[in-house]
Amino acid sequence: MNRIQALALGAGFLCLAATAGTASAHVTLETREAPAGSYYKAVVKVPHGCGGAATTAVRVRLPAGVVAAKPMPKPGWTLTTKDGEYAQPYQSHGRTITHGVTEIAWSGGSLPDAWYDEFVFQAVLPKQPAGTVLYFPVVQECGSGVARWIEIPEPGKTPADLPEPAPGLTLTAPTSGH
Repeated sequence: MNRIQALALGAGFLCLAATAGTASAHVTLETREAPAGSYYKAVVKVPHGCGGAATTAVRVRLPAGVVAAKPMPKPGWTLTTKDGEYAQPYQSHGRTITHGVTEIAWSGGSLPDAWYDEFVFQAVLPKQPAGTVLYFPVVQECGSGVARWIEIPEPGKTPADLPEPAPGLTLTAPTSGH
């Protein structure tokens, strides 16, 4: 390999490393695929603060069809939920459910910019076709700053095309028993 090829190869690796670092800097879901109609443990990964400031609040809005959400409390953080009407009623243990948690918020904590943390909840996913992508918009507050991970790609675009994409979950075929 000559010097020019080696430099080109090295530049390519640097570009890949830079891209990987940028992609991992977004708020994401740990598990990005799950069976339609299943119970799903959502782990929202927050890799940093906002512009150097510590994260003090994280709010997650549940997409239409995601129901029966139960958030996990975090020591040192205040947990709140907002309830609302569901887009479609669903059946649970012989009952028709028409409203429930539509937004989850953890606040009052302090996650330094240099640290990483996870915010967890479980929910039931909708029975939609495999390949459907559900987006979970997240607002991350940091003192007087805010990062709005709420952008949803238009058809023909991907989350990589957006500066602050909402974390996405792709539904797979239902498993037996669901």
